[in-house]
Amino acid sequence: MNLQGRRCGLAFGAFAAFALCLSCSSSSKTSSPGAGGGAPAGSGGASGTTGAGGGSGAGGSTGAAGTTGTAGSDGNMDAGTMPVMPSAGCGKPAGLTSGRASIDVDGKTREYILYVPPSYDQNHAYKLIFGWHPWGGSAQQTQQMGYFGLQTPSNGQAILVAPEGQNFQDGGLGWGNAGGEDIAFAHAMMDRFGAQLCVDQNRIFSTGFSFGAMFTFTLSCTADSMQRAVAPMAGNTQTSGGCASGTRSVGMMSFVGTDDSLLTVHRQAVQVFVQRDGCSTQRTTMSPSWCDGLAAQYQPCTCWQYQGCASGYPVIECEYKAGHQFAPTSGPTLWNFFSQF
Repeated sequence: MNLQGRRCGLAFGAFAAFALCLSCSSSSKTSSPGAGGGAPAGSGGASGTTGAGGGSGAGGSTGAAGTTGTAGSDGNMDAGTMPVMPSAGCGKPAGLTSGRASIDVDGKTREYILYVPPSYDQNHAYKLIFGWHPWGGSAQQTQQMGYFGLQTPSNGQAILVAPEGQNFQDGGLGWGNAGGEDIAFAHAMMDRFGAQLCVDQNRIFSTGFSFGAMFTFTLSCTADSMQRAVAPMAGNTQTSGGCASGTRSVGMMSFVGTDDSLLTVHRQAVQVFVQRDGCSTQRTTMSPSWCDGLAAQYQPCTCWQYQGCASGYPVIECEYKAGHQFAPTSGPTLWNFFSQF
């Protein structure tokens, strides 16, 4: 696999516009550091500009990504089949606070930025959501983006994490996962947060763009990923170490631009989870969907939902007119998707 390096200062204008858009809806966000969206080329790889985020949500006539949840009288996708699993940190004062921190992983210091809701309740098991940055990005970038636009719509109902990658081929921070070290990092964070905060261990989620999406796919493939559902934006299942031959079902809502040179490998990655979640190859167009209200430059845009998936494990695939960039106006849609579980 021939991986070509990209430098971290890509598409400042596009990413700055993205950060500015988010800052309009939340006083907790700041301006962009100008880092952005490179991606390893490998297997049809691509790199390019970062896009825009935050904005309108989405719904689904078949019950995913809707603003009111889905199946079950209480609006819970699991319809009572997956109980809350409080972590060891529940019922105790919070042992962690918001901000940048480090953790030792097999003798190596790794860093992340954590967001703990100001109204944190030690007796409430929170959703835990990871946001994996692109190649050349950073944890600070993810934080300043409002954790992929999730901070405002989650409204204190989730603990959010922006992990920091490592230098990859001298092209910026990424998720090369050499020897499984980034998987180990993910589990070290999950163990720490579960021990020192009140986390629902049945409701851990990930999203990421480009290299972050590649790692999201790879993490989700592992048998012990603990991921309830994920939302990758333009990735593959090869660059971060491949896709383990596990059988764990994971709900998925994916995004990719139709002009992205990762389009083919991204579609192939989604099919891994179509199979794991027991879906048929038939998919139906969702209406309403995330595509509604997108700017004309992103049209045509379509979201499909695969049929016959295991109960509580939907697979949704959204494609829009764009190159390699963040899914625009996606923050509320990501939260609507994760919050239904």
